[in-house]
Amino acid sequence: MANLQVKGMDDNLYGQLKELATVENRSVSQEIIHLIKVSLASRKVMQTTPTPAAMLLRLAGSWEDTREADVIIDEIKAARKNSRRLSGGL
Repeated sequence: MANLQVKGMDDNLYGQLKELATVENRSVSQEIIHLIKVSLASRKVMQTTPTPAAMLLRLAGSWEDTREADVIIDEIKAARKNSRRLSGGL
C-alpha cells in the first residue's frame, strides 16, 4: 500500500480537515482518502455527463436534405398562414 506525504498545508486547512474527520468519526488520513475517492468519482461522472450543448444537439436532432437552402426557405414561407389574431395589438 502506498504512502503519501503532503507538504506545505496551512494550519487552517489542516484544522478544517481534522474537524471534518472528527465529525465523520475518521482519522485525518482516512478522511483525506475518503475525500480523494469522492472527488475522483465525481470527476468521472462529470466527464461522462454530456454538456448542455451536446444534450441540446442530441434533442434537436439533425437531418440531411439535398435541396438548396433557398428552396427549403421558400417551402417554409409558403406553409405559413397569415393570422389576424394580433392585428389589434397585445
